Amino acid sequence: MGRKINVLLLISIIALLAACGKKEEPLKEIEAPQPLQAELTVTEAVGVGETVTMEALVTQGDEKIQDADKVVYEVWEEGKKEESEMIDSVNKKDGTYTAETSFDTDGLYHIQVHVDARAQHTMPTQTVTVGDGGEYEEVEDQDHHGYHTEGFSMEFVNPEKVEAGQETELISHLELENTPLENARVRYEIWSEQNEDNKDWVTAEESAPGEYTAKHTFAEAGLFKMVIHVQDEEELHEHEEHEIEVQ
Repeated sequence: MGRKINVLLLISIIALLAACGKKEEPLKEIEAPQPLQAELTVTEAVGVGETVTMEALVTQGDEKIQDADKVVYEVWEEGKKEESEMIDSVNKKDGTYTAETSFDTDGLYHIQVHVDARAQHTMPTQTVTVGDGGEYEEVEDQDHHGYHTEGFSMEFVNPEKVEAGQETELISHLELENTPLENARVRYEIWSEQNEDNKDWVTAEESAPGEYTAKHTFAEAGLFKMVIHVQDEEELHEHEEHEIEVQ
């Protein structure tokens, strides 16, 4: 009996020593996904009525993205962002997404491509001069649709259906020099058109690089105004106004 106990004790000691000597596998670090990039190429100068070719090469690292979720071109004339036109792209299946447009008057036009792929968003912008470029009055203090910081761009994802009493998600994408603007302070200023003295201020959280999300419940139906305020640690201070119809 004593011999059996000694054998069992010996086996237990050997097993314990083997367990102690076993090296633990180091935890593998999870690498952050490489940023989504879109190289936007447009015809920079054309005559009135001539075709403007737009092409975006979408990549992530060395990979050309052939299955982007969305690639849409937004086009507007200088100072008329609120009248912009959205143009769907054609997927060439080689990482490039193309579209064409034309303009019937002289002027300065902006082309911005909105790209969604691999749970990321990017939206570079280029400028096209049509004819003699048109004439524009210089405005010292731009309206809510203008930007003071060169290279800054903002896209508000307009919610499809907003109902009174229901929580609504507000999402904005920000870029500076075609790179997601991170660590910014973003606040949504919201008020009813019928009660301009009662305003709500909602602070957004950065849910992804350059993406800022907040949730807000509209108390009643009607037309609401919203101004998105953006600041960074430097001198950037931008804003853009939108309207939201609440049912």
